[in-house]
Amino acid sequence: MAVARVSKITASSTRGFQEAVQTGLSRAAKTIRGITGLEVVSQKAKVEKGKIVEYRVTMEITFILE
Repeated sequence: MAVARVSKITASSTRGFQEAVQTGLSRAAKTIRGITGLEVVSQKAKVEKGKIVEYRVTMEITFILE
C-alpha cells in the first residue's frame, strides 16, 4: 500500500499562470521524487501602474513516500 504526502508551494512568472505552474513543478521535481499530481489552489497577480507584472500560483504537489 502506498502512502502519499502533499506539499504546498508558491511559484511566479512574468509571462502567465501556465508558466508559473510549470516553473513550480520543474523546481519541485528537482528535490521531490515520485510526484503523481498537483492541484492549483489559488492564482494571484501583482499589479503595478494598472498592469500585471507578475503571475503567482499556489499549488499542492502530491508525491508517494518511499
